[in-house]
Amino acid sequence: MRWLTSEQMVAWRSFLDAHQLLMTRLDRELRTESTLGLTEYTILVRLSESDDRTLRMATLAADTGVSRSRLTHIVARLEERGIVEREKTDEDRRGVRCRLTDDGFRLLADTAPVHVTGVRTHLIDLLDEKEIEAMAGIFSKVLTHMRALPTDARVTVEQATEVDT
Repeated sequence: MRWLTSEQMVAWRSFLDAHQLLMTRLDRELRTESTLGLTEYTILVRLSESDDRTLRMATLAADTGVSRSRLTHIVARLEERGIVEREKTDEDRRGVRCRLTDDGFRLLADTAPVHVTGVRTHLIDLLDEKEIEAMAGIFSKVLTHMRALPTDARVTVEQATEVDT
C-alpha cells in the first residue's frame, strides 16, 4: 500500500473540502435566486449544449454523474414543470431521450448569471491566470483518465460522497 505523504494528504483533503463547500454554496445560491438546484441546473446545461437540446437518459446520467434512478426522478419533476420532455427513441425501444423545452431554455438563461457569479466569486476570481491554467490542466488530465475507465468501474457522485475519506 502506497500511503499519501503529508503534502499529498493536504492537497487531497483541501480538494475534497473545497469541492464540497463550493458545490453546497453554489447549490444554495441557485436555490435562493431561482427554482433550480445545482444538479438540475447541470442537467439543463448538458441538454442545452447538445444537438437539438436532446440527450439519451443514459448519456445524461453518465455526463452528470447522477445515478439513472435519481436522474429519472429529477427529470420527472422537471417534466411536470414543463422544463424538459421525455420521449422513446426511434432506434431502441428501451431508450429514452430527454429534451430541453423552450421554457426550460429560458429558465436556464435566466438562471445562468446567478451560477456564473457564484463560480467567479468563489473560485475563478480567487485565482491568477497561471493557477487557472494549472487547474485546467490538472482536471483535464483527471477527467480524461476517469472517462477512459470501463463504465462499471466508474462511481456515481452519490456513491462517491457516501464514502468516508
